[in-house]
Amino acid sequence: MAPSATVLQHEDKTNSASGALGKAKNGKKLRIRSYPKFESLVEERLYRKQHLAATFRVFADRGFDEGIAGHVSVRDPILTDHFWLNPLSMHFSQISVSDLILVNEDGEVVEGDEPINAAAFAIHSEIHKARPDVHAACHAHSVHGKAFSAFGRELDMITQDALRFYKSHAVYNQFGGVVLDREEGKRIAAALGNGKAAILQNHGLLTVGGSVDEAAFWFLSLDKTCHAQLLVDAAERGSGHQKIIISDEEAEFTAQQVGSPEKGWLGFQPYYDEQLAKCNGSFLK
Repeated sequence: MAPSATVLQHEDKTNSASGALGKAKNGKKLRIRSYPKFESLVEERLYRKQHLAATFRVFADRGFDEGIAGHVSVRDPILTDHFWLNPLSMHFSQISVSDLILVNEDGEVVEGDEPINAAAFAIHSEIHKARPDVHAACHAHSVHGKAFSAFGRELDMITQDALRFYKSHAVYNQFGGVVLDREEGKRIAAALGNGKAAILQNHGLLTVGGSVDEAAFWFLSLDKTCHAQLLVDAAERGSGHQKIIISDEEAEFTAQQVGSPEKGWLGFQPYYDEQLAKCNGSFLK
């Protein structure tokens, strides 16, 4: 029998998309938070920059930094062929809204006083061009992402969380050193296709989303999923037990529940709230 979501059948679209059950005993409708609506694009620009700055702080807390490697971008909602990036030599833990760099499609700095990572431009510019639906992209040299990327293979669908990437991730297996060629950026974008993630062989992880929150949460989840698979693969060899692959029918249904843009955006909000509380909102300056 195919899986179903009968427990959510009376919920509104927003709650259902996020797996939220909003039944109050007194009849009050409880609605889960969702991507806000803005009165102007200027307000949305600030929101995107605030959540981009928070993403760097979250990544720093999880050790995704490594020297000047790693970058996250978000599309500008006004100048839609421009995007915001981190300064080249600033540690993720120090980045605030005022430090972010606005870059045009030619790689020229439009706002900001620091240079950017050339590899970041080569990758992000081509992804933003190829995918109008993508407003943010994340790439960092996380330990578990690097380790899993060495195999040049896709994930096995062995956990519920892995199903966020069911038929929505790819492997880019043309490692050519630091990405300084826009043609390689185009090849990475082509390998990504319409998915939400790419495993860059011998390199690391890349995720995208309709918001920086979504892209960031996919990155957090993908790194943990790589970690889990590395553990499972090692345990399988040592124990003799065989891992169980989730069936396509179950995987397809569950992917819709755990891998939607709404679920990705919502998944990042606890991390954003944590940063606000930990540093009293210092990244907002």
